[in-house]
Amino acid sequence: MKTMRTIAAFVIGLVFVVPTGWAQTPADQEHAELAKALKDAKIPLERGLTASAKEGKPISAKYEVEDGKLQLSVYTMKGTNFSEVIVDHKTGKIAKAEPITKGDDLSHAKEQSEAMAKAKRSLGAAASEAVKENKGYRVVSVMPAMKDGHPVADVTLVKGTEWKTVSEKLD
Repeated sequence: MKTMRTIAAFVIGLVFVVPTGWAQTPADQEHAELAKALKDAKIPLERGLTASAKEGKPISAKYEVEDGKLQLSVYTMKGTNFSEVIVDHKTGKIAKAEPITKGDDLSHAKEQSEAMAKAKRSLGAAASEAVKENKGYRVVSVMPAMKDGHPVADVTLVKGTEWKTVSEKLD
């Protein structure tokens, strides 16, 4: 009985004593890391979309931390081929472009291209509209999808440590 009270006291103590930072979800930690890294980004995502168009039609874009480094990744489509274009986040120039030929990346690119095939507005227009409607926020990602038979862009925005995702119509 004494052991059970000791265990209960220990568990209750953990609940009240453990710092809340330890309870962060991986998504929270990823958001915090990305928000911090974005301070080094000189160009908006919208400009990365424009730069990547040299490699094909942009079908999605996101800032991400890859191997501890910030990068702006844009998926493009030219004909039936897909590429991941890395845009330098300081200069806005294409750093590299690689074909997407397999795995989850290819599945995502195909889904995104289907949504963009029905779109009448560009991802850049959707991202710009989201920024205009959300003063002080910066676009972190723009991902097309089909919702209720219509193409939309889910635009993720950040301002300091505040995150939000808004949906912009593409048709």
